[in-house]
Amino acid sequence: METYQEKISLLQEMIAFALVDGELHDREYDFLELVSQELNIDKATFLKLFSERGQTKVIKDEFNRICQFYRLALLMHSDGVLHEREQIKINELGINMGLNPYATKRVLQLMKSSPNQMVSPEVLLALFSEQHN
Repeated sequence: METYQEKISLLQEMIAFALVDGELHDREYDFLELVSQELNIDKATFLKLFSERGQTKVIKDEFNRICQFYRLALLMHSDGVLHEREQIKINELGINMGLNPYATKRVLQLMKSSPNQMVSPEVLLALFSEQHN
């Protein structure tokens, strides 16, 4: 991630995604707060993002788009409930990010079947890299 505005944009996208099912669960909020801390976004700015809807920036680097997709998938699983609207939206987001739909579908399937809903970084990157061969 290059700029502060890109970090804000990532958080805005994640907040909007967390609200797709109509409510913000405590575990989703906790996950978002953790991401904001990792991105060095102060608490006041983080809280302000819930009331402001800015335009998200396009992530140019494929690696960062994959990372953001994975963050969104983790967020989707964080409350322990998979809503149909979340599943539809994450597929749309993956396509809008320019990610291979086959790879995104496989990532989501692996996460769903994993006991902790996580996929190792190596597997994640391998799924997207296979599409380049």
